[in-house]
Amino acid sequence: MTKKNLEIHSENILPIIKKWLYSDRDIFVRELISNACDALYKVKLLRDQKLAEAKDEEFRVEVRLDKEAKTLTFSDTGIGMDSEEVVKYIAQIAFSGAEDFVSKYQSEQEGDQFIGHFGLGFYSSYMVADKVVIDTLSYKSDAKPVLWSCDGSSEYLLEEGKKQTRGTEITLHIGKDNEEFLEEARLKEILSQYCAFLPYPIFLGETLINSKEPLWIKSPSECEEKDYLEFYRHLYPMEEEPLFWMHLNVDYPFNLKGVLYFPKVRRDFDLNKSAVQLYCNRVFVSDNCKDVIPNYLTILRGIIDSPDIPLNVSRSYLQMDRTVRQLASHISKKVSDSLNTLYNSDREKYLKCWEDVSMIVKLGILEDDKFYERVKGLLIWKTTEGNWITVEEYLEGDKKKVFYTKDEHHHPHVLEMYRNKGTQVLIANSPLDNYVIQFLERKLTDVSFQRIDGGIDEELIDKSREKTVLDGDGKTEASKLAEFIRTKLEIEQCDVEAKSLTSDGLPGFITIDEQQRRMRDYMISLDPKDAKKTLSHMNKHTFVVNTNNPLMSALLKMDKKNPDLTKEMVKQVYELSLLSQREIEPEQLNAFITRTNTVLEQLALQATQHEG
Repeated sequence: MTKKNLEIHSENILPIIKKWLYSDRDIFVRELISNACDALYKVKLLRDQKLAEAKDEEFRVEVRLDKEAKTLTFSDTGIGMDSEEVVKYIAQIAFSGAEDFVSKYQSEQEGDQFIGHFGLGFYSSYMVADKVVIDTLSYKSDAKPVLWSCDGSSEYLLEEGKKQTRGTEITLHIGKDNEEFLEEARLKEILSQYCAFLPYPIFLGETLINSKEPLWIKSPSECEEKDYLEFYRHLYPMEEEPLFWMHLNVDYPFNLKGVLYFPKVRRDFDLNKSAVQLYCNRVFVSDNCKDVIPNYLTILRGIIDSPDIPLNVSRSYLQMDRTVRQLASHISKKVSDSLNTLYNSDREKYLKCWEDVSMIVKLGILEDDKFYERVKGLLIWKTTEGNWITVEEYLEGDKKKVFYTKDEHHHPHVLEMYRNKGTQVLIANSPLDNYVIQFLERKLTDVSFQRIDGGIDEELIDKSREKTVLDGDGKTEASKLAEFIRTKLEIEQCDVEAKSLTSDGLPGFITIDEQQRRMRDYMISLDPKDAKKTLSHMNKHTFVVNTNNPLMSALLKMDKKNPDLTKEMVKQVYELSLLSQREIEPEQLNAFITRTNTVLEQLALQATQHEG
């Protein structure tokens, strides 16, 4: 048996780095700037330990471009390298200089962390450069400058450099296919995206890139309302001011800082795209935080920053693990805590924010049981009287049924009967409300929700005037009226019931079984075009006619003199009910209008003939 070490050759690995390691070519800017900031931090740490001399005003990173020479240069005043370190950290691919340094000079200061995670960052420069030159001078008093150059092959040149001051200068000879990175506007855009909040001054020529201090690294007690609003305007200059915000500052069981804002919801808001930016030690990683931010919180804006997030080797995206799930859970809890605080401390403001906040609450309830338990007392509904109420408040007094409607203009005559009885009716006009209602019915096992057209509730019946006396044929007046209307309508999918309603002025209304209507509405939401064909068997409904309405009594008498007109009028009353409850089909409207004109004409003729 023979045992040997694997041999990794740079002629094999460089093409892999160049083509496959990084998803976006502009990442090289982030990596080189991150390495420069690491070099500056190392000097600072050595100075604090009395091992090097350096002044804070010296710390800076400069980016220079030369379109004529087709070069891009990254220069820092950091720790620099001697020839041995150049060979160790540059020539030995993937050897982590940060890890080696930390093992020697570990800081006890909280928050002292390196920007870079990986030793491969420098080699991202070969995605855009045909040749890379490093000119560096170590902080060590006896060090000599070192010049390293490599054209991306397996060979490199190492010789004495020309640098006179401490630090490192990396010059990229940009390839023909990547000359976009020699455009100042393009370079500024990349620097602003990745490096806007790094801890040391970064200059593109004379322009300071990172002039804005990251608010999230401060303690919440140090920040005022104007600071949060100003930072939001910096991040999202085209948006309205946020409703409110929360400041994350966690150090156990993981490190997490950030500021999350609750925005005003626009009509064009895309729930599938997260607007929260992800940072790692102040370095921009991604504007897609869908793994760290639960789906129902993608509406949020802001920044989260954690050194504990597990990134892939190119630091381009998250790798799912237990830490990511913990982060997501913690952020969800912080959101629910913030909502509870607002609800309990300033309910008036909470009500004003509800239109925008409701989407978070409702989506969270549907997707996360733990979130539901924390916010169930914050789920409020507007009543048709204009009040706000929770389901728990609605059910006080051992009630078991919750009545609701789409809005106060939907089923107005039916709604009026509930109002006259003093029964509160909730308005459920959000696209999510049907799902929330079904969810609550599962949670509140002995409670049911019914839309006011979902059945004939006892509250609508005037029992003192019910027509229950049997005639010689054993039929009640109510049953005869129902049979009469049913015969005139001749609609297979429509059943007819005659009831003693509390309002005399309402001739009748349509009811649709609650569960059937929910299924119908759900299927229509999935496929509006084909729903009519597939749901033809779900058009069953009931026409409830009012035994106390004068028109119903008049129709019975009219039938003896003019049965044809009576039939048309019965259909007219039926379709008026459909129309008022928004259940009439578009193709029925022409026939309805024609019948209306016919009925009015015949009634007018009868009236004039009677006068004659």
